[in-house]
Order: sequence, then C-alpha cells, then structure tokens
Amino acid sequence: MTEKTMQAISIEQPGGPEVLKLVEAPMPYAYEGEVLIKVHAAGVNRPDILQRMGAYPPPKDASPLPGLEVAGIVEKVGRGVTNLKEGDQVIALCNGGGYAEYVAVPAGQVLPLPNGWTMTEGAALPETLFTVQQTMIDRAGLESGQTVLIHGGAGGIGAAAIQLAKLKDCFVLATASSEEKLDYVRSVGADIAINYLTEDFVEKTKTATKDKGANVILDIIGSDYVDRNIRAAAIEGTIVQLANLGGREATITMGLVVAKRLTIFGSTLRAQPNEVKENIANNMKSQIWPALESGKFIKPKISTYELQDASAAHRDMDAGDHFGKIVLRTSANTDVRND
Repeated sequence: MTEKTMQAISIEQPGGPEVLKLVEAPMPYAYEGEVLIKVHAAGVNRPDILQRMGAYPPPKDASPLPGLEVAGIVEKVGRGVTNLKEGDQVIALCNGGGYAEYVAVPAGQVLPLPNGWTMTEGAALPETLFTVQQTMIDRAGLESGQTVLIHGGAGGIGAAAIQLAKLKDCFVLATASSEEKLDYVRSVGADIAINYLTEDFVEKTKTATKDKGANVILDIIGSDYVDRNIRAAAIEGTIVQLANLGGREATITMGLVVAKRLTIFGSTLRAQPNEVKENIANNMKSQIWPALESGKFIKPKISTYELQDASAAHRDMDAGDHFGKIVLRTSANTDVRND
C-alpha cells in the first residue's frame, strides 16, 4: 500500500530562515489517545526559531518538524479518545509537527475552537495561553488586585499575559520598545506602558506602586533584567523566567532575594508530560474560554503567511520589530468564523 504523504516544512539543517524547506512528508497517524488534525493554520513561536537554529531539539518521541500550535479539523480519532470526534473544529498545543497539512496530537492538548474565532485567530492561542496559564496563573497563583509587570508586552505571550491578568482585575505594567508597540500593549489592557529603551522599568514600577513593587513579574530577557526584576519585585513576590533572549548568565543580589522572600522559577512547556499539559488545558477551558467566547479577550494582532512561505515568516520574527502573532495558513484555510 502506498504511504500517504502531505506537504510540510522541514528544517534542512541548523541555520537561518532559508533552511526551512517545503517537502513531501509521511502523513502522521492517530495512535491511541491521539487525534489527527487537518491543519488550517499554525502559529509561529520563538521556540520554532531556536529549533531551526539547532538550539532547541524536539523531545525524542516528538515530530522533528517545527510547529507547536495549530487550528484545524479533527480528521481521525485514535483508540480511547471519547471527548473528540471527526469534524470537530479545534485548536491544539502540539509537541511538534505543526508546520504541516496534518499533525497528530495527544487528545488532552486539544481544545474547541472558541465561538466567534476563525482558524487563523485560533492558531495564535495555544502556545501563548498554555504558557501563561501554567506559569502566571497555576504556579505563581496570581490573585485579584495584585500588580503584574510583564516584559515584552507586545509579543504573543506578553499580550496574552496582560489580558489574563486584567481578567483577574490586576494592575498591569508592560514594557515595549516603540510608540507603536506601547499603543498596542495599552490597547490590550496594560495600565502603564513602559518604553524600556528610554525609561527605567524599576523606577516606573516603584512609582506606580508607591514603592511596594510588583507581585508577579514575567520576564523573557534574562541577563541584567534578572537583578532589576528583583529590585522591582514586591515583598514575597514571584519572578517567572520564560526565556533568556538577553543572555543566559546573570548576577543577582541574593540579599534582596532573601530580604524580600522572593520566589524565582523558570519554565519550559514542550518537554513536560502530556498529563501536565492536559491539566493545563482543563484549567484553560474553565477559566479562559468564557472570556474568549464572550468578547472579553481582545484578539491578537496577526501577520499571516502561507505555509510554503515559512522562511519569510521566520525572517519577520528574526527582524525583531514585529509584534502580535505570526501565523502560517495552509491551503485548507478558508478562515470561516466558528459561530
């Protein structure tokens, strides 16, 4: 029997955007506990860039193809899956393989496409929402009325974090690098937007909180931001390190960590067990989906590329001046809104 194939984006070798190639790849199979999704749209994320560069290899049991989030239609249902059926419109957090016409995903990482959202819009949700739910909500225990400082507020994770914090009635400060990006972070709910190129976020945070500091800080920079975050944090505050775009090494003032009784933790999502991701998905469905479907969650700014133009999408992200989300569309995408 001839093996079924599909179009997909492969990483030819570690390197720049030009190493992303459109290829004919074997179509995945929905094994026990999985569903096969016909992909309509796939989100582009920073971990995809790192994987392309050879700095973020996929787990041994994951697809070697890039792509961590998709929206599409359930094509096949594997044995033991009872909560999904063929034809369902869904979004999903993938362990890999999202830059393709089809992807197999553990059923626990699949959620319904929110009512009122198109496939392209839905594909911008999973990686960001899973990340923020797991770190800021589930682990940091964000509570109503707290102050949150979010770095990279104009990015996909930053904009989602702003909105989830506002859903909990928190006071939000967010950093960005241009007036256009500052306007964007305000539009999604930030109470104070800080230009980190011209303003000191530590002083701005202290001024806004009458020297109390931020209860929760989300950081993607690392390097010298780590110690500055410690200075901007409130007593018994929590600092969440999601990435280290500014550098992996940091010198910190441990005396302040002790004196303020701070919690500092890092997080990665992809390598965690499927059971952990399923638990995050269940929390998201109960806590976030009502806001997505009622219009309380503002849809992200999205730049779109066709699947075969994945290298151009990566060049856009590499340039560093984009904001919002970047999404790849497959030939199946007609972008009908889910009503």
